[in-house]
Amino acid sequence: MPKIIEVKKNVLAKNDEIAARLRQTFAKAGVTVLNLVSSPGAGKTALLVKTLTDLKERFRMGVIEGDQRTANDAERIAATGAPVVQINTLSACHLDASMVETALPEVDLHGLDFLFIENVGNLVCPAGYDLGEAMKVVVMSTTEGEDKPVKYPKMFRVSSAVVLTKTDLLPHLDFDADAAMACARSVNPALVPFRLSVKSGEGLAQWYDWLAALRR
Repeated sequence: MPKIIEVKKNVLAKNDEIAARLRQTFAKAGVTVLNLVSSPGAGKTALLVKTLTDLKERFRMGVIEGDQRTANDAERIAATGAPVVQINTLSACHLDASMVETALPEVDLHGLDFLFIENVGNLVCPAGYDLGEAMKVVVMSTTEGEDKPVKYPKMFRVSSAVVLTKTDLLPHLDFDADAAMACARSVNPALVPFRLSVKSGEGLAQWYDWLAALRR
């Protein structure tokens, strides 16, 4: 009978080996790498577009964009003037370290302060794959359930920050932001929390201050 768990361990071991090599490359270049993860439609791309637009005079930023198909989000990123590389995973539900390593020749790491990796929208598979990033940032929105963190605990457990987006919609939704953050903290008390709206601008200053602190 095949030992499926052994195969899984071997696959992840190879990924971790490449991720360790990537982490050394990023450190040598002096670039801070953040892996943005979420379910589809949570607002990762909108947050990135706003961040790239508002901070372009303060930081040099680039993006590796992950989607199964299309370059739609990469085109939105490119419109800000930031360099972007598209990875289409086709049937794969996440980015892995080998994909990122393959894309790196297209990225001028030494010309960047931040490299954002926007992962494929999925709260399950990306949780298990190290991409050599400094940290994962998990994004959830007010249009999702408050209990997302306890339904998908591994993603929140391996992340360093949680961003609740679309707070401008709260008056129109039956969503308890405090309950959502309590769920996140119950899974990972160390999560740095943010509540923000790209549309209204609420909370963006705190997000930007946190990013700036990562470069000090």
